[in-house]
Amino acid sequence: MLRVDFVTLFPEMILGALSHSIMGRAVDGGAVEFRASNPRDFATDKHRSVDDTSYGGGPGMVMMAPLVAAALESLQPSAGAAVVLCDAAGERFDQKAACALSGVGHVVFLCGHYEGIDERVRTKLATHCYSVGDFVVTGGELPAMAMADSIVRLLTGVLGDPESHRDDSFEGGLLGFPLFTRPEEFMGEAVPDVLRGGNHAEIARWRRQEQLRRTRAVRPDLFCKAELAGTDSDLL
Repeated sequence: MLRVDFVTLFPEMILGALSHSIMGRAVDGGAVEFRASNPRDFATDKHRSVDDTSYGGGPGMVMMAPLVAAALESLQPSAGAAVVLCDAAGERFDQKAACALSGVGHVVFLCGHYEGIDERVRTKLATHCYSVGDFVVTGGELPAMAMADSIVRLLTGVLGDPESHRDDSFEGGLLGFPLFTRPEEFMGEAVPDVLRGGNHAEIARWRRQEQLRRTRAVRPDLFCKAELAGTDSDLL
């Protein structure tokens, strides 16, 4: 079973969200356990303060490292656990990282708030530092939940069909192919004939072609790095 823990000022926000749908079923099925620890529980002043002004000046408040460390320690991270700091200044999180973390056994997400977390959390406590994109949000909780979801869905038995994630975007370095279901026509657009024809070889060819076209058009950065098959040039 994978353990996924969170150091967060808002445990109820994370644990509540992860109790639904596939994540909730993963918990019920014993594939994953979610836990959380609040740094505020370790504050010693009467206001239960978790932040202070920034050395050097500037706007905003900074979360204090000792309280984050205390919350992390309370979760008793196992030897070899991945301690992931959620930070816009981190490395870009991707499917490869999700696959790697799904095999670790214990992942702890450190969720910052306010202006950020004391840099010594990054240098002394975190084993990884990830960003989910080139934008800034008000806290690390939403990025942590997104990363946790991407990791847990890769575990054996979590998805109804064990092959479901094989055709996901980023598997194999390309974006996913278009998907269709009933009705056959919607707002004047029909399901492509090839998908209704029953020729599995042609369907596979069409899907690969659409992956290539979509990736080249939408994410040329991925397309340039993708490992293409010898027949892909013909499809394009």
